[in-house]
Amino acid sequence: MTDFAFYFGPGWHHIISADALDHQLFIIALAAVYTFGDIKKVLILVTAFTIGHSLTLALSVLDIIRFSSKWVEFLIPCTIFITALNNIIQIDKKGASARINYYLALFFGLIHGMGFANAVRIMLAKDQSIGMGLFGFNVGLEVGQIVVVAIILVFAYIFLSFGKIARRDWIYFLSAGVFALAIKMAIERLPL
Repeated sequence: MTDFAFYFGPGWHHIISADALDHQLFIIALAAVYTFGDIKKVLILVTAFTIGHSLTLALSVLDIIRFSSKWVEFLIPCTIFITALNNIIQIDKKGASARINYYLALFFGLIHGMGFANAVRIMLAKDQSIGMGLFGFNVGLEVGQIVVVAIILVFAYIFLSFGKIARRDWIYFLSAGVFALAIKMAIERLPL
């Protein structure tokens, strides 16, 4: 249980910390098309991201796959702006963006998992249980994502209910903002 508790913290901070803006932006882009009425869908979506993230993280930690960190750091904001752009393109198509987001979350979770693999590989000592460490990290990650999603849904509720903002405008506002920030990140991280 100590391995679980030890790795829960880094998983939590991987999403919640101020240094985790890229992951927070990805969660915002994924959740932008949802409201509290879609809570089950958004939780499945976040779990799909965690599954993709966990799979690649495990394969990287076990040294089965390795990718250049420069390319991974560039691809992460690319996943964000593609997801945000998909929201904008699909904005008037009922449910289309939400369905596509499940696949984006799973696939892009694979890329995001590579982003933290080197740090986790170093943290995991050879005499520790890799399985319990990865499990603790991923549970921390999932809980952190759920907190970020809850914050987004609360803001959506406030703006849509009390601010009388149209859902379409809310989705566009969030997605366009995330798109712009992700493009800036991608340009800054070009692997030249």
